[in-house]
Amino acid sequence: MLPWGRFVGAPDFVALVLVFWGVHQPRKVGIGLAFFMGLLMDVHDATLLGENALAYTLLSYFAIMMHRRVLWFPVLTQALHVLPLLLLTQSIQLLTGFVVSGRFPGWLCFIESLTSVALWPVVTWMLLAPQRRTVDRDHTRPI
Repeated sequence: MLPWGRFVGAPDFVALVLVFWGVHQPRKVGIGLAFFMGLLMDVHDATLLGENALAYTLLSYFAIMMHRRVLWFPVLTQALHVLPLLLLTQSIQLLTGFVVSGRFPGWLCFIESLTSVALWPVVTWMLLAPQRRTVDRDHTRPI
């Protein structure tokens, strides 16, 4: 997590990046990496071991399943396709926490998925930036 902690509405950047790479590079960033990142987030957040791992694994699986369809659309429409995935991920995390602890944080916590989807165009632009080429190519630069 970043310094703002568990504030209501703070986006889940790990889930957002996993969805992005699951859609854009499904053979390189897959379910195994999502499981590993989930375990790291479980340890980092001091949650039930496997809670984030299960959620991120399912998130990555569904992102890989629909990656061909999502890439046909413009970025804002892609965000609408990503929203159910992020809501599912957050629902799994909340359901697991509810089963274990019996506490439900309230419906306001789903704002996290909406803020993550609002950042989808920015994340797409940032993560695809290294792949863009300049118009006037400089042959002395390696990239």
